[in-house]
Formats: sequence, structure tokens, C-alpha cells
Amino acid sequence: MGATVTRVDGLDTEPVVAARDWRDVLRDATDLALVGATVVLASVPVFTAGAAVGTASAAVHDWAETGSWPSARRTLGRFGRAVLPGTAVTALTLLVVGILVADLLALAAGRVPGGIPALLVTVAATLALAGHAALVVVEVGRSGGVGWRSAARSAARTCLARPGTWAALAGVVLLTGLLTLMIHPVAAVLLAGYAIAALHAVARRTAGRKETT
Repeated sequence: MGATVTRVDGLDTEPVVAARDWRDVLRDATDLALVGATVVLASVPVFTAGAAVGTASAAVHDWAETGSWPSARRTLGRFGRAVLPGTAVTALTLLVVGILVADLLALAAGRVPGGIPALLVTVAATLALAGHAALVVVEVGRSGGVGWRSAARSAARTCLARPGTWAALAGVVLLTGLLTLMIHPVAAVLLAGYAIAALHAVARRTAGRKETT
């Protein structure tokens, strides 16, 4: 994000956004890579994954709104408050993902009836759930990394009101998954931060377009 300076002309002032150069872009890229690595490390115990994602989303939201990252003390405080509610979210997410993966594999291998039509329906349902989950992550970030239930309800309302946002976020999740499969595992660890930033950026951009129409 560029720095804002004020130009004085007589009695008038006019805000001017300073141009960003390659150092700003590199710093942002490095920060987001660090966020991704931190999310993965904090998710190693598994039950902390929900808290890690929620806390990272809150940090990215602060960065997007103010141009600066929250302090380490504030981030650790958020993480501590998010561990317990995040555990239930992690368990539910793993259950749903496990069921969907099992269904997709069974349909693709022809072990269950339905064939291609059933496979396409399951893929569409998976992408729809992914888009909703992505918006939940954004909403949780906006509320400081907690409030998963209210975030899920708010995300559901947004998905129905702005299906374009829903589809765009599902596309971000799909692209992230494909990149994870294509690149080196070490580099894939860094993707989490970029993915969360992309979710926030897409949600903000599509919301802005809706408001201007």
C-alpha cells in the first residue's frame, strides 16, 4: 500500500497517494509469505488450524484496511481466544472435506452409481461449499478472528445476495488447490498467506462493484 501525503496549496489541502515501487511490492510479498508459513506451523497440532486461519485472516484484514500489520502481542491474544472455538470449526471442516473427497473418489472410480452426472453435481456442490467457506474466513477476519457462527450466517446471506462474490471466492479456492498440487511442497506452504489475502481482495472488490451498480 502506498503512503499518503498531504499537498498544501494556499488554504487547500489535497491528499496524494505516493507511488509504490518494487520495494513495497517485495515487502508485501514477503509479509504474506511469512503469514502463510506461520499459518501452516500453527496448524501442525491440527486442532489449532481454525484458530490459525482466523487469526491470519484478521491480520490480513487489518493490513488491507490500515496498511500495517497488527502487533505480535495483539496477534497472539487473538490466537489464544480463537483456539477453543476454532477446534470445533476444524473438526467440522475435516469431516465435511473427508466426506466430499470420499464421494468424489468413489464416483470417479465408478464404485457408486450415478456416473458423470453425479460426479459433476458433487463437484459443483464442493465448489459451492468452498466459496461459502472462503467467505466465512473473510468474515471471521473482519471480526477479529472469532465469531465463526455469526460469520457463517453472514457469509450465507452474502452468497445469496451476491452470487458473483460466491463464485469468485470459489474460484480462488480452486486456483489455490491447483497451485498447491503443481508447485514444490516447500513453496506450497507459503500459499496460505497469499490465498487469504486474495480472498479479502476479491470480497472487497466484488462488494464494491455491487455497491456502485
